[in-house]
Amino acid sequence: MASSSSSATEPLEAKKGVSPRVDIGSPEESGSNSDDGGITYIAPDAALERRLRIKVDLRLCTIAGILCSLNLLDSGVISSAAVTSLPADLDLTGNRFSVAIFIFTIASIAFQLPSTLAVRTFGPRVWFSIITCAFGIITLATAFIRTWQQMIALRVLLGAAASGIYPGLTYLISAWYPRREQQTRFAFLQIGEVVVLATGGIVNYGLNMLDGKGGLAGWRYMFLVQGLITIVIGLVTYFWMVDFPENAHRSLWFLSHDEQQLAVARLNADRKDVEPEVFAWKKVFVHARDPKIYGFAVMFFLLNLVSTSLSYFLPSILQNGLGFSENLSILLNAPPYYYAVIPVFLSSVVGDKLRLRGPIIIFNCVTLIVGFSLLGFAQQASVRYVGAFLATGAYVSNWAALSTYQANNITGQWKRAFTAATVAALNGAGGIAGSFIVRYNEAPRYPTAIWVSIGSGILTIVAVGLFSVYFHLANRRAASGKTVLEGVEGFRYTL
Repeated sequence: MASSSSSATEPLEAKKGVSPRVDIGSPEESGSNSDDGGITYIAPDAALERRLRIKVDLRLCTIAGILCSLNLLDSGVISSAAVTSLPADLDLTGNRFSVAIFIFTIASIAFQLPSTLAVRTFGPRVWFSIITCAFGIITLATAFIRTWQQMIALRVLLGAAASGIYPGLTYLISAWYPRREQQTRFAFLQIGEVVVLATGGIVNYGLNMLDGKGGLAGWRYMFLVQGLITIVIGLVTYFWMVDFPENAHRSLWFLSHDEQQLAVARLNADRKDVEPEVFAWKKVFVHARDPKIYGFAVMFFLLNLVSTSLSYFLPSILQNGLGFSENLSILLNAPPYYYAVIPVFLSSVVGDKLRLRGPIIIFNCVTLIVGFSLLGFAQQASVRYVGAFLATGAYVSNWAALSTYQANNITGQWKRAFTAATVAALNGAGGIAGSFIVRYNEAPRYPTAIWVSIGSGILTIVAVGLFSVYFHLANRRAASGKTVLEGVEGFRYTL
């Protein structure tokens, strides 16, 4: 590993006059190799570092998981409502329901880059609380619409409000953790998402039972209650969310001075990019020339193609494809997401332990292909439902794996912001495509959705294979002194 920056090796002030020890070694000293991502060895005071990780996990990963669940919560509400009286009440005939889904995504794509940059401009506490409250207000307002045109209009506003949540939080988490710790933290993010989504499905089942009470349809209760909950979450976000590491002192009731210094030292030792350059648009868009960003974005497109087809349409598949009743379809939407907690956590722990990303993504893709094969080609309803479990667990696991894959292989604050927004934009485009591949006239087998989802898994495997070859060769050139990767001396790509 190249020599470390001075900011990473300066003595840190510690409580009681004892400075925590931060040892930064070379690859030879730490046992790393040219393909492990160039991880630098750090041996700080164990108790201080453990306390730091726990504090950041509890403050950042918890609220981040809840906020990221809002996008999935929206898909859970509208997919559950799709098997109620909502289509008839709003005259959602033809492809109007699909339009309501993809118009949300188009609005989200349009605002993703400015909303992600706004996280830096206004600070995470302020910006995330504003857009979360806006999201909740718009969701609540959806409970009172009367026409499909009103629904389309609110979906545009909802997409704009939600645009900065996922890329902004991905950016913030990658800014807080060394690369060797990131996949487990992205797993925490996904666990929060899927648990909230699954629980939301059960809540939707209960709310739909209120159909007709107080003169309101069951689907209106879904939007009303979850809109109110989201507004409350937005208010809590202002007090619970944390700022970037170098500005951690602006967070409420968070890190001591020594802990903040250690957080900065760990990141500078890993990749030397804690402090952002002064903002200028050219410093953001210069990274548009890096082709690997678009490779990451394409993989997210393929992933969300699968995610959207399942998350938005699973209750409809359960009802029309597997023959379950309206309420049972809503209820059975939840278990696959609870199951997904297991594979996303285990695969992420293994990925961080072995410092490998590509092989984890490939394994998840194989599992996804098996799951969709069961869902599409098995004869028994129970076996097809098992396929839904496998497919859901695989794509949720790959959210964490792909997020880590891209975050591990770039440096620089504005490049992280640009990459997060670009990835989220193509991810959104995958959502648009995914909203059209589940065709109701193809029930009960849905062959288009099945084959497209299987194909997306195969293409992702090919993309990871190409990246792995490129990263390996680039690391060898860097190790021999022929090039400097990402403009950072000693940086290595993570395979």
